[in-house]
Amino acid sequence: MTSSVTVLGHGSAAASPDIMRITVSVEARRPEVTSAFERAGQAAQAVSEALRSAGVSPADVSTTGLSVHADTVWQENQGQQVVGYIASTALSVTLRDLSDPGRVIADCVGAGGDDVRLGGLELGIADQAGLLSQARDAAFADALAKAKQYAGLSGRELGKVVEVSEDVDSPPMPRPMVRAMKASADAMPIERGETELSVAVRVRWTLI
Repeated sequence: MTSSVTVLGHGSAAASPDIMRITVSVEARRPEVTSAFERAGQAAQAVSEALRSAGVSPADVSTTGLSVHADTVWQENQGQQVVGYIASTALSVTLRDLSDPGRVIADCVGAGGDDVRLGGLELGIADQAGLLSQARDAAFADALAKAKQYAGLSGRELGKVVEVSEDVDSPPMPRPMVRAMKASADAMPIERGETELSVAVRVRWTLI
């Protein structure tokens, strides 16, 4: 039976996020369904124009939701009563220029007014493959150092690598939820921090 040594190596790599994904939605309440739908469309159009003015590519803006439904309340002895209508739509936006993302978001809020809602923010790395490659290098180097130590302790030398497997761990991105209550001329400060990818690699070498 061929002698071997199996070790687990750990490595990680971190970088500052360089893309941001946000969800900008519009929710308009009006007494009539047509006026609710019309107002939602106007606000959504204003938000789209604000994004274009900020230099966001049309390819990075997509509509992800559209709905119209009755706004109801419960009234004693009358049950559910329709008091108006709610029209809503949502835009998924990818920001690639993060020099001042807070200003872009503030412009969207200002353009759409009180009907705008911010439904999520996610920071990410455009070249995640490059970051993962760095983490793999670090993990394999860690495994190799351990394997050499064990081989030396047993009076042997490392031979060929006969098995490699890995596990990648990426911590969840923060997803703050914000409701835009009113338009503001001030941009919301956004801290990017760092995104880290971790890799655990299991490597088996023959011993000679």
